[in-house]
Amino acid sequence: MSSVASKPAAHPAAPATAKLPRGSGKAHRQRLVLKTGALQKAILNSENFSSIATDEHGVIQVFNVGAERMLGYAAADVVDRITPAELSDPLELVRRAQVLSTEFGQPIAPGFEALVFKASRGIEDIYELTYLRRDGSRLPAVVSVTALRNTVDALIGYLLIGTDNTARKRVEAEQARLDQALKQSNLDLQAATLAAETANKAKSDFLSSMSHELRSPLNAILGFAQLMDSGEPTPTPAQKDSIDQILQAGWYLLELINEILDLSLIESGRLSLSPEPMSLAEVLADCQAMTEPQARQHGIGVRFIAPAQALFVKADRTRVKQVIVNLLSNAIKYNRTGGTVEVRCETRPEGWVRVSFLDTGAGLSPEKLAQLFQPFNRLGQEGGVEEGTGIGLVVCKQLVTLMGGTIGVESTVGVGSTFWIDLRASHSVELPAAAEPHFTAHVPAMEDGAARRTVLYVEDNPANLLLVARLVARRPDLHLIGAKDGRSGIELARSALPDVILMDINLPGISGITALGILAGDPATAHIPVIALSANAMPRDVAKGMDAGFFRYLTKPIKVVEFMETLDLALDVTRSPAQRTPPEQVTP
Repeated sequence: MSSVASKPAAHPAAPATAKLPRGSGKAHRQRLVLKTGALQKAILNSENFSSIATDEHGVIQVFNVGAERMLGYAAADVVDRITPAELSDPLELVRRAQVLSTEFGQPIAPGFEALVFKASRGIEDIYELTYLRRDGSRLPAVVSVTALRNTVDALIGYLLIGTDNTARKRVEAEQARLDQALKQSNLDLQAATLAAETANKAKSDFLSSMSHELRSPLNAILGFAQLMDSGEPTPTPAQKDSIDQILQAGWYLLELINEILDLSLIESGRLSLSPEPMSLAEVLADCQAMTEPQARQHGIGVRFIAPAQALFVKADRTRVKQVIVNLLSNAIKYNRTGGTVEVRCETRPEGWVRVSFLDTGAGLSPEKLAQLFQPFNRLGQEGGVEEGTGIGLVVCKQLVTLMGGTIGVESTVGVGSTFWIDLRASHSVELPAAAEPHFTAHVPAMEDGAARRTVLYVEDNPANLLLVARLVARRPDLHLIGAKDGRSGIELARSALPDVILMDINLPGISGITALGILAGDPATAHIPVIALSANAMPRDVAKGMDAGFFRYLTKPIKVVEFMETLDLALDVTRSPAQRTPPEQVTP
């Protein structure tokens, strides 16, 4: 044996597998016991978590240093004396027992059993618990419960390890507070938004109503003034001057109403735009024609300097014209006697086109320029006699901004001002849709024995009814009948079968739109063109009327030429093909 034991190893490089010397196994077990004891002692002495061990009946047997620190009790106060349930919030124990009873379908007592029920059945259990400290304060904790068993798997007790949950609860409480504050802020924001929307609707409804109420008397003022101006016999020079003053003041008041409504639409976000490529030369030519009478009246020379190349912009055609006419009108209105206005167009870097309006007026100081574009602020015109509110420039700025452009001004006192707008350039122009033929107003000659054509006007305002009656009276080929409310208008239309119906919108009983629907649904009257003639002049009112099926929608105050042209167009639709207006009487 000894010779074999002393024989050299066959593989010296292999891992050592030599047997431990006699007695070394016992030493190893001793070291393990010491190490385990050290670990157990470290656990028992740890201040970072509480370790509470109980016997199988729940009576506390171990209460470590961490439990003493966290709960304020000495181990001697609780060991062999109480269960952990007596250190816990009793209401929480009741709630926990109720939840477990429902979950497991059996009654569970709200005491120690509720704390260890899952663990006693080998189910991992970690839950939140509130301990009651010795001083009466409360300690939120997270508790992990484990059943303790001996070598033959018999239950000998329970181990409850708890960690302080105060910081987490504090964070959760703060988060809950922030969530509640955010929720309240959202509710406040929603309430504010709803209030703003309600206010905007009320404001819009008020402005719509105000517009209607103002346009109704204006319709009579301007309508009868136009009748007198174009009537027979021709007014005397003195009468002509008076009529001109009435018309000038009336049209100015209508312009003011329109500006206020435009500003309201912009501020409420209800203004719709239709951007399209367009030729600046064409737009400026239209604006030049519109402002020429004003320039001649003021003795101002207006010069349009042609650009070196054709320029195109992408914007809303109607609103671009509105801005250009306003800036041109201001340049003319606030110029000096015998002054000039120059309109220039040029390309700008990064795809912009600038339109500039240079005048030779009094100019504005830097202090006044800083206050420009404010509503009802007519800077520099304190001693002037020209009418104006300052709303126009505010509307211009808002419109240009909505179209993605910018507006600005440079001015020198005693020299003049230059207003300019920058619009996005476009490289092509879409061909516009074919324009609807425009029919010139005319009075057809009455053939011998020919019957006059009938126009029905449904209108509750006597002044408006009288105005239209006077206009129609100038036409020997027409006969006017009237109704003062929608229902009587419908009955009169069914019995008289007029050639054209003029319909107010705001009528007693039923509205003009409702009356239109009834007429359109009746085969006897469905073919009759119905023209809306209303003081409801907001864009949404016009759109609503056209969507309802009106042949045309005319707003009050009536423009006599426009009214007669529209009436002729409707009458032409109802004529037989042989009676319709010959092509040579149509102007493109």
